Amino acid sequence: MEAKLAAAGKLFTDFKAAYVRNDNARCSQLLAQLKLRLTEFPSLPPLYQQTPTAQRELLLAREVLEHAVVLSVRQRDEVAFERHFLQLKTYYTDTRHLLPVSPQEYPILGLNLLRLLVQNRIAEFHTELELLAPEAQENVCIKHAIELEQWLMEGAYNRVLTARQRVPDETYVYFMDRLMETVRDEIAGCSEKAFDFLTLTDAKKLLMLNTDEDISRYAKQHSWTLRDGCLVFQKSKEQSASRELPSMPIISQMLGYAKELERIV
Repeated sequence: MEAKLAAAGKLFTDFKAAYVRNDNARCSQLLAQLKLRLTEFPSLPPLYQQTPTAQRELLLAREVLEHAVVLSVRQRDEVAFERHFLQLKTYYTDTRHLLPVSPQEYPILGLNLLRLLVQNRIAEFHTELELLAPEAQENVCIKHAIELEQWLMEGAYNRVLTARQRVPDETYVYFMDRLMETVRDEIAGCSEKAFDFLTLTDAKKLLMLNTDEDISRYAKQHSWTLRDGCLVFQKSKEQSASRELPSMPIISQMLGYAKELERIV
């Protein structure tokens, strides 16, 4: 087993060297080989056999999967991220009594929470949060994801957008950019329903776009037009009709409800 462990360790060293060089293709190739090597260790989940090198095998496997999670973010592969995270999660829960705490645990757990937010999987977000110890929620990485979720629920989109400038780890940038796109689209949808047009200055400020080229590109994606220094929204017939509310019938109906409630009380 010592020989197998040494061979896997050598392979992992090569993987980390390629990782530092940002050679993603080589990393993917070596990662596939590493996974095959890890299947030869009986101390790993789900067997958990007690061997003389069990702890070293578990530590190696955990670190390999941690690198695999971060590599999937670098490659913008969210499917691979989820697969690697689910494999890694076992090492953060079932082997906690066998291994020292990993310094990458909270950054990766927070990264997974951020992924669930981006994918709008709010129920799973709260499930994962409930599985964490109360003290874990005070960690800066976990707290970052919790605050983002609260701001999204409150509609405090400006806070979400500015949070991009203070991510707790550089690996969060990809998902924060994805979240910013989602928030920007939400703001755009609300603006389209609330206004007929916006000045370019207000539109850039509201959508947090920097240049006229950015706003022009974004307007083209949403079939809006630029005219006389303004961003003019293209409204459907349904949207136009929905803005013409029958005010008097609604007021009469509300007054009727109030009278009925007064009688009941």
